[in-house]
Amino acid sequence: MTEPPLRVVIAEDHYLVREGTRRLLEDTGGIRVVAAVGDATALLAAVGRLRPDAVIADIRMPPGHHTEGIAAAHAIRAAHPGIGVVVLSQHADENYAFELFRRGTDGLAYLLKERIGELDELLRALREVAAGRSVVDPRIVEVLMGSHTRTADAPLAALTRRELDVLRHMAEGKTNRAIAQELVLSESTIEKHVNSTFAKLGLAEEPQLHRRVSAVLAYLRHAPREAPAAG
Repeated sequence: MTEPPLRVVIAEDHYLVREGTRRLLEDTGGIRVVAAVGDATALLAAVGRLRPDAVIADIRMPPGHHTEGIAAAHAIRAAHPGIGVVVLSQHADENYAFELFRRGTDGLAYLLKERIGELDELLRALREVAAGRSVVDPRIVEVLMGSHTRTADAPLAALTRRELDVLRHMAEGKTNRAIAQELVLSESTIEKHVNSTFAKLGLAEEPQLHRRVSAVLAYLRHAPREAPAAG
């Protein structure tokens, strides 16, 4: 049985980008754009009225062209936890990433705007956030890794190379199963590495969801300049 199209609201103040994105998504057959708006106020109104499965929002929108998209994402997730939000940015900015994920990562994605032209990536992100998972653009992860050095007392210093490798994939929004496939390991082995990582980061007593979020944020803040080789 064919799955029904994902119902999506688009928020983008540039008309051509907004309508171009609508056309690209609808032409796939898997997306139904139920509204396309030009500012954060209209976005919140459309979401409250239409209750879509997911939202695509530019970070900078009227009236201030600052971080209205991030504020809207937080408001949407708080009021409607079942609605996922993909936030698009023109630049890979670590401050935007930390601000977007500071309350948690579930149902949120941070992608570069150029992904609009890479439909498979955009569609994957929409499906992931609609299912309550998270996605971080690989190029944004690279920027975050490159902007922080690893010091002896950093939270990640106690992790093995394999644990760091697992955590890197976790930061890209991958599930334990997906990480196991990527690293050609069993899912139970990945789970052991994840639990060991939680313990070393002092997250052993927190709920499972909070531990995963906290571990990813620790990685994004303190990742080494180069991803370690597995061993």
